[in-house]
Parts: sequence; C-alpha cells; structure tokens
Amino acid sequence: MKSTTIALVTGANKGLGRETVRRLAGLGWRVFLGARDAERGERAATELAESGLDVEFVELDVTASSVAAAVESVRERADHLDVLVNNAAIGGTLAAPPDCVAADFREVFETNVFGVVEVTHAFLPLLRASPHPRIVMVSSGIGSLTLTSDPTRLESTLLGLPYPSSKSALNAITSQYARALPDFRVNAVDPGYTATDLNNNTGVQTVAEGTDAVVRLASGEPGGPTGGFFDRRGPVPW
Repeated sequence: MKSTTIALVTGANKGLGRETVRRLAGLGWRVFLGARDAERGERAATELAESGLDVEFVELDVTASSVAAAVESVRERADHLDVLVNNAAIGGTLAAPPDCVAADFREVFETNVFGVVEVTHAFLPLLRASPHPRIVMVSSGIGSLTLTSDPTRLESTLLGLPYPSSKSALNAITSQYARALPDFRVNAVDPGYTATDLNNNTGVQTVAEGTDAVVRLASGEPGGPTGGFFDRRGPVPW
C-alpha cells in the first residue's frame, strides 16, 4: 500500500497558505495547517476537515519559541514529513526607499527570512525521515533582481526596500539549501500578483492560480528540479 504524503504549510489560515493546504489535501495528502493565531488556524483546519480533507491544525508562529513546540506536535502525530511549504510572510512598510530606516527591516526579516530558516532547521530531522523530502519557499517576483531591473515588467514599478530585499534573501537561501541538501528538492516559487490581504486584494490572479507553482513543486517526483525559481508558467530568473 502506498503511504500517504505528509505536508506542513506555514501561515496557512488564509490566502495562499490556506489554498495550498486545500489543494494538497485534495491530492489525498495529510496536511498540517500551521498558523500563529490559534483561533483562526483551528477554524480554517476544521472547515477544511469538514469538507472531507485530511487537515490538522498546528500552532506555529515562525518568529517565536512555538517552532520547537510545533515540531513536537507534528512528531507526536507523524514519524516523518515529506513536504514543508514556507509560506508565512508579512509585507511591512509601504514607505518609499528614501524614507525607510533600518527598523523597517527588522520585523519583515524576522518573519520572511529568519523565520524561514528557523522553521526549516527545526523540521529537517522529520524531513530527513522521508524517502523524498521537498521544501517549497514562497518567494516573489519582486525579489528577482532581473525582473525588477526590467522596465517592461510590472515588478520594476513596485518600489520598496524591506519586502523585496527579504524575498531576494529568501531566493539566495533557497539556492544554498538546495546545494547543501542534495537528497532534497528545494525550490522557490513566485505566486504572481495574486489577490490576498498582503496587497489589499488588488492582485489580478486568484489564489488557485497563485498556488499552481507551489502545488507543482510540492508534488514533484524524485529527480525533479531543485535549486530553482518558478512561477505558474515556468522558470523565473533570479
């Protein structure tokens, strides 16, 4: 009998995270829905479970000591983890670059960069117990130096410092993990301009479209791509 794939998605009580949980569970997987707000996370997991999906809530604030508790919570219920989707992120200030100060970076990097490293490091033992471990980093096209330097691209018109630089850092982290973990498949994903709370729902894509690349990379076969950056149409330049 083929074993059930087990996944964890961070920042998953709404938006791209919740849709990722729904779609992965729809593949017949067992999915842990991670969220820092226990009430909202429990509600989201319960709603998905009531629709017949194998979804369980795990309290997980990527910037706090709850990371260690989340690992133990998952370990008590599963002996391994096949897929980790690092989705949790915040947008930070909308101030123009000349108006930003160092303090504007700290909260954003705590979640979007340091939190990703903390969670990934903590869950590596459970991932190593999988025969085919995958890590998907939810990045952004605005973290691509190539796209933001191209005047024909929307990304070049979106000026900011903390959020774009946090996603550039995440891309570099993805590349380093991929080379350091050759038995893993580690990739970054650009969801595209998707309507979520992060952009006040101004995005032009649905959350289903925004999760296409996440689901594709999360469900990739052994020997699939690693160390890459992809959107729903294919590779994205760094």
